[in-house]
Amino acid sequence: MTSAPPQRWLITGVAGFIGSNLLETLLRQNQEVIGLDNFATGHRHNLEEVRQEVSAEQWARFHFIEGDITDLDTCRQACLNVDFVLHQAALGSVPRSLADPIASNHANITGFLNMLVAARDAEVSSFVYAASSSTYGDHPGLPKVEDVIGKPLSPYAVTKYVNELYAEVFARSYGFNTIGLRYFNVFGKRQDPNGAYAAVIPRWTAAMIRGDTVHIHGDGETSRDFCYIDNAVQANLLAARSQDSAARNQVYNVAVGQRTTLNELFAALRSTLAQNGVAYHQEPVHGDFRPGDVRHSQADIQKAQRLLGYAPQYTVGQGLAAAMPWYVKSLRQASL
Repeated sequence: MTSAPPQRWLITGVAGFIGSNLLETLLRQNQEVIGLDNFATGHRHNLEEVRQEVSAEQWARFHFIEGDITDLDTCRQACLNVDFVLHQAALGSVPRSLADPIASNHANITGFLNMLVAARDAEVSSFVYAASSSTYGDHPGLPKVEDVIGKPLSPYAVTKYVNELYAEVFARSYGFNTIGLRYFNVFGKRQDPNGAYAAVIPRWTAAMIRGDTVHIHGDGETSRDFCYIDNAVQANLLAARSQDSAARNQVYNVAVGQRTTLNELFAALRSTLAQNGVAYHQEPVHGDFRPGDVRHSQADIQKAQRLLGYAPQYTVGQGLAAAMPWYVKSLRQASL
């Protein structure tokens, strides 16, 4: 991506997977970045890794606030003199929300509303937020088109749909327009492989590197539209910088527009690891389907292409090839 004149950005959830990748990209573009995180799911070592990846001069443009989006005063402080907000902070994971719906509601709805109010009052130029493909719920149609959704299948999906409703109401009531990005299974470097709610790609990759058994929920024919992190970063920056009034107050699918089954993903991971010097010879173990999961997911990305100029640069295979050296290096270091 080309550099742009310096402006002031706020990234919530900056120590998380997507937030830290946004931070790295913006600092490389010599932007000034405010970061907000409470380390509920983010990690200090993600920020340290970004510091090592950019120059000292670029890192000096980063200002970190340790705080929680459920505190309105903290949100107001973070939004002061900010041009663009990239709101990534949330409690992700369908299983987590089923286990603790109150915590998911508090972070994802109360925290989101706090950020909306703070950003509106600070008169920021642009507010881009992380929406979710879970909003499509039980609607069976493929590919998923933004205007056609079903009923939510989890508390997490409810929270993400409520975000979209609040954003729409703020546009109508206050003239404060936003852009929501419905992420489809984003993966890449700095995605946490540990914990009960780890995403499938880092979890399986870690298991393969350790020589552990890979567990697949169901028959493995469940499919997802896996999206490499650089595609998601591109979508965020295009959305934030868009000057097209028709592009504002919208939600967009952020994906590749392809469907990969879990069985295909397992084979691709094993092959990509082999190309990075890691041999894995075990077969996966199949278990029960996971509650709250949809069977198939695939995005229609034409709206983002048309209104934002979104053009994903990485297929699933290309993304795995780009991410694997990081996974191998970081996971081997963690085991030392």
